[in-house]
Amino acid sequence: MSMSRRTLMAGGVLAGPILTSAPGLAGGGSAPAADLPGVYRYGIGDATVTALHEGGVKRPLDAGFVRNAPLPEVQAALSRAFLPTETLPITFTPLLLTLGGKRVLVDAGFADQGPPGTGGTLRGLALAGIDPGAIDAVVISHFHPDHIVGLKRKDGSPTFPNAQVLVPEAEWRFWMDDGRIANPPEALKANLGAVQKTFGGGLKVERYAWDQEVLPGLTALGTPGHTPGHTSFRLESGGRRLLIASDITNHPALFVRHPDWSALFDMDADQARATRHRMLALIADERLPVAFYHAPFPAAGHVAKAGGTYEFVPLQWGLGLA
Repeated sequence: MSMSRRTLMAGGVLAGPILTSAPGLAGGGSAPAADLPGVYRYGIGDATVTALHEGGVKRPLDAGFVRNAPLPEVQAALSRAFLPTETLPITFTPLLLTLGGKRVLVDAGFADQGPPGTGGTLRGLALAGIDPGAIDAVVISHFHPDHIVGLKRKDGSPTFPNAQVLVPEAEWRFWMDDGRIANPPEALKANLGAVQKTFGGGLKVERYAWDQEVLPGLTALGTPGHTPGHTSFRLESGGRRLLIASDITNHPALFVRHPDWSALFDMDADQARATRHRMLALIADERLPVAFYHAPFPAAGHVAKAGGTYEFVPLQWGLGLA
């Protein structure tokens, strides 16, 4: 018996794909993943979490991506995970939370401003029957472009016109500093440009502090290092919890397995390492389900201790998170 999207949505299925993209197995070619939205829903207590596959890019792998490990060791880690060794696949996964009767998006993706292979968040929302105007709030974890530029479309109009936009106070303070904007360091010019384009043209924002509820059931956790105000979140509903880890790691095959490695994107490498160790230990010790922004779709699962390090254990397709 076939099941339409309408039947699936009406039936209250809380764990499973609505429609999934298919990138193919290593060595077996690839499907046009950018053309297929990826939408995966699971329940956390009374809340619903919908992972939205924004898309992905392939970054050429060079010696500068992991700043404190020899390239052959990085390539060996990728090979162990059955990944290419000359390029690194980086995926992006915003989350849509149905929380307390509100639709809350955690991070915004690229909308129509990203590189080829992105834009899937809006396609996924359309597939789920949700108009961007029906989003009640967008909560931003930090100000790297893949998390913020989707707040606006190319023409400058707000992507989510009725949404409350919430940003970390510490992140706003760093990127919107008048002196930094007037005299930007070379390494930050592109990012500062994206921040100004996104927030400098009339978009209303509200700032939130760490260790407080951003919205009922969603608490902001200070996890700096990747950026000065980088934030993760604890979702609590019906006695269940989910740790939304944002970018404490990039690809888990590298930075969960090797938490001391420093990615090019970590602005303060030492602080990012300390944060990563602290959060991975917390997630593993408390057996918390976790969602990462850059893990392979649907970008959720658990973290297990493995000797002196950690392993990412992906969510079992078709099941929720224990």
